Amino acid sequence: MARRTALLYHYFVATLVEHLGEEKARALTSEAIRHYGEHVGRTVRQGVEAIGLSNDVENYGQYPDLPSVGWEGTVVETEAGPRARVLYCPLAAVWQELGAEAWGRLYCTVDQAKYRAFNPRAELIHTHNVLDGDPYCEFDLRLDKETEEAGWDADER
Repeated sequence: MARRTALLYHYFVATLVEHLGEEKARALTSEAIRHYGEHVGRTVRQGVEAIGLSNDVENYGQYPDLPSVGWEGTVVETEAGPRARVLYCPLAAVWQELGAEAWGRLYCTVDQAKYRAFNPRAELIHTHNVLDGDPYCEFDLRLDKETEEAGWDADER
């Protein structure tokens, strides 16, 4: 299913580029990915809250938004703290096969949108990404320092 999703995304983007040009296609794709990520993040937040948990970033995985099969990953300890590391992503594998790494990389911005929608203080950074040529994808998830220092409640932002 992930392979089919990656192919669908690729051909939607290719069609947008063909009809609208690269610049307009990039802008529309970026907007659509952001909306999609926000939808997923809100859905996960509602699911977590429905089981009596807060929307703290530690609880995100309590209501998974991706299947447990297809991806290979782990949590690694780094000097900066624990980080999720994805060793295999079926979506990225398809985009690499098609030579569409740049457009696939744009899709990866879904992660920032979904975590922000889950918890507005959440900041997710891709420290590594296979579509950038890295050997794995790695994510640094943390609370935005500005909002953390200001003591803002996640619902206020």
